[in-house]
Amino acid sequence: MRRYSLHRSPMRRALDDERGSGSVLALAIAAAMLMLFSLLLPVVTVLSAQQRAAGAADAAALAAADVAVGIRSGSPCERASTVAVANTTRLDGCVVDDTTATVRVTASVLGFVVSARATAGRPPSEKAARAGLTGGGG
Repeated sequence: MRRYSLHRSPMRRALDDERGSGSVLALAIAAAMLMLFSLLLPVVTVLSAQQRAAGAADAAALAAADVAVGIRSGSPCERASTVAVANTTRLDGCVVDDTTATVRVTASVLGFVVSARATAGRPPSEKAARAGLTGGGG
């Protein structure tokens, strides 16, 4: 059985005034978390698209180098374009120098354009590598 008095102590009145503050605090924390999530989601999405573009550039460069070396038939840049499109990117540049291919691909996500560049091909021969390390000569 509870006893109620007409005159409550100042401490009891202060505690009664604090009721519901935990709910307000929980709501504020939830709102802050939602705002943080909504700010980070686009950043994470763009960074993910950048990694996807880098992978597409690597694959396109390898495909172009396969054609340049003679493993596959066709045009190196056409093959790179096909691989880039298959990876939901677009081939923006393709340079083939003997057996080395360098490609640049772009992708668009959330209004941002991300790009990546990759080079693939045969490694330089041992003699050419030595010549490069010694400053040339022959």
